[in-house]
Amino acid sequence: MKALASFSAFIGKTFAVWVILFAVLGFVLPDTFKLFVPWIVTLLSIIMFGMGLTLSLDDFREVARRPFDVAIGVVSQFLIMPLLAVLLTMLIPMTPEVAAGVILVGCCPGGTSSNVMTYLSKGDVALSVACTSVTTLVAPIVTPFLVWLFASQFLPVDAMAMFLSIVKVVLVPLALGVILQKLVPSVVRAAIPALPLVSVIGIVLIVAAVVAASKGAIATSGLLIFAVVVLHNGLGYLIGFFAGRVFGLSLAKRKAIAIEVGMQNSGLGAALATAHFSPAAAVPSAIFSVWHNISGAILANWLSGRRDETDAAAPVAVKS
Repeated sequence: MKALASFSAFIGKTFAVWVILFAVLGFVLPDTFKLFVPWIVTLLSIIMFGMGLTLSLDDFREVARRPFDVAIGVVSQFLIMPLLAVLLTMLIPMTPEVAAGVILVGCCPGGTSSNVMTYLSKGDVALSVACTSVTTLVAPIVTPFLVWLFASQFLPVDAMAMFLSIVKVVLVPLALGVILQKLVPSVVRAAIPALPLVSVIGIVLIVAAVVAASKGAIATSGLLIFAVVVLHNGLGYLIGFFAGRVFGLSLAKRKAIAIEVGMQNSGLGAALATAHFSPAAAVPSAIFSVWHNISGAILANWLSGRRDETDAAAPVAVKS
């Protein structure tokens, strides 16, 4: 079991490498990885179940202890990234499918990778975890509404169907994970070290499947989509950081907000795009999944050397 935990930790730490590798494999071996397209929703459900196993009451007590800080993070998440996505679709010519996909990933909640990057940046990990938890829980309502509001001009959006999909692939697995954690805590504690491995396998297979199914679209407009994703992600970090500054947050909190805003649950974006739009609309989410783990690690490394006198002591633990 110790060997499995060590291997799982290693895979989690080298997550970006595996995502890039499987994205390339999906492009080179499309027929192999297209087989996983029907399993995208199931894979995401498994990932969210794993997140449910790690949720605790402390994550939500943090919301009660610091509602102002958490509110800034949650509102920034669902305001900055969707509006940036809309702006990019207005400024950069792209097909309706790609435009809808860019908006969709911008309307998704924060991803759990942001918690790890916040830890590496010496930011406020508790705030990051609280923001991720809240945005994930409100996503069934907020994400379909925002996608309907901003993406209907490109493709038909069935907000109710999208709501039901998010409930099925996010809330139900999360709830099951939390329930199992309460019923058999010793089993869950034993399984938690292996969760990074499960999550990485799920994400890389989702990315490879989306890339395989959209090889043609990537071959013709992959560089354009990559440029849009880099701008979207980078501007999200930047504006998120300055949003924290506007509200007078400490540097540690600004680090958490910046990373939380810039990093999306792109696996959810890929699953929703595949189910409700087309594989081509899932390409921005797949590329985002690759890129934000690279950019997040670079940003975390740069931010880790920046401290101010208002920062609390660096956190000692982080969820993965």
